Amino acid sequence: MNRIAMSALCASLAWSSSTVLAATDLVIATVNNGHMIEMQRLGRFFEQANPGIKLKWVTLEEGILRQRVTTDIATGGGQFDLMTIGMYETPLWARKNWLLPIKPDAAYDIDDLLPTIREGLSHNGSLYAAPFYGESSMIMYRSDLVKKAGMAIDDRPTWDHLRNVAARIHDPANGVYGICLRGKPGWGDNMSLITTMANSYGGQLFDMGWKPQFTSKPWKDAVTTYVDLLRKYGPPGSSANSFNENLAMFNQGKCGIWIDASIAASFVSDPKQSTVADKVAFAQAPVAVTDRGANWLMAWSLAIPRSSKNPEAAQKFVNWATSKEYIRLVARESGWNKVPTGTRKSTYSEPEFAKVAKFAAAEAQAIATSSPKNNTLPKSPYVGVQFAVIPEFQIIGVAAGQQIASALLGKISVDQALGMSQQAADRQMRKAGYYK
Repeated sequence: MNRIAMSALCASLAWSSSTVLAATDLVIATVNNGHMIEMQRLGRFFEQANPGIKLKWVTLEEGILRQRVTTDIATGGGQFDLMTIGMYETPLWARKNWLLPIKPDAAYDIDDLLPTIREGLSHNGSLYAAPFYGESSMIMYRSDLVKKAGMAIDDRPTWDHLRNVAARIHDPANGVYGICLRGKPGWGDNMSLITTMANSYGGQLFDMGWKPQFTSKPWKDAVTTYVDLLRKYGPPGSSANSFNENLAMFNQGKCGIWIDASIAASFVSDPKQSTVADKVAFAQAPVAVTDRGANWLMAWSLAIPRSSKNPEAAQKFVNWATSKEYIRLVARESGWNKVPTGTRKSTYSEPEFAKVAKFAAAEAQAIATSSPKNNTLPKSPYVGVQFAVIPEFQIIGVAAGQQIASALLGKISVDQALGMSQQAADRQMRKAGYYK
């Protein structure tokens, strides 16, 4: 080989080497649910359009994910370039300057985002996490069983009425349980439901003096109803069940009524996943004395930690994964019944989506009527429906969730559970200096 050819070969090898070395590994921490798994499957389209970026996924169960990303961002660990977080973490971490603001490109159409979802993911008017899918809570039920029992479920029934329906359709001998609810302890597990129940009974997490309210009458009424429902008409082992466990049971035809995240509607009405897809009906979350705060508001969203090693690549992925174009990609690859919902107005105005999503109107209504600020019947000092956006809430929510799970198991009474929850919350709030 002559000197000129050798020089050309060396230059080519050097260029190839630098190209390989320049490739960016984008590390994304996410939750192990259906829509996120679909995003991983479709990630190849992003990589094809951005050949210098390689996606690396860290997929975790919800509770573990929250622990891992919280630890990493609080310590500036920089393990992740993108994190899947919710409405609790977003404004809290934005205030601490732990997140980079989201800066969508011109084609993103930020005004297409649903107003309550955008509000919950913003701080001082700026978006700090982009919603991948949004949700409220609502009722999913077996219309065939309810009709057979000679009963009906209105669009916004009371908890007392649901108890009566659950009692009539409860048939454990034939593998059907009257009602399925989250029982697994955790601020994002059982407490997501229980707090909205307490709201609907006229309660709140904290009064205007930041005093915890767990021993108030609304909380006692709500938790008494919750424990009674699951003990009498719930499946065995309810204290271990959260979203995924109840979803599996409902899809197998084992739950007559299920109250949970509206995002589940697309799964339970999909005949490829659900054995009762043609028998499912939907209604707004139940109430007791008020509908304010009766259904939660949440969005699994993509956020860029300030410690990200690749913020520009991360922003590119955010623009792609939370765009109108991504929703159309899912529709093209998997069908309109599989698209992530609860984020964009344009999704609900799409005729093809309306044809296959019989839950669309109920879901859109639930999200539109839930506000992170107008959240309780009595005036409250905090932002959030099923949580309070303060650093202390995680510890308080976990402690209360554990005590209520113990009451569900019959280890302690409801009064004892709420009394110990009150003590734990009071201790945290005093320690943090909210009051003396």
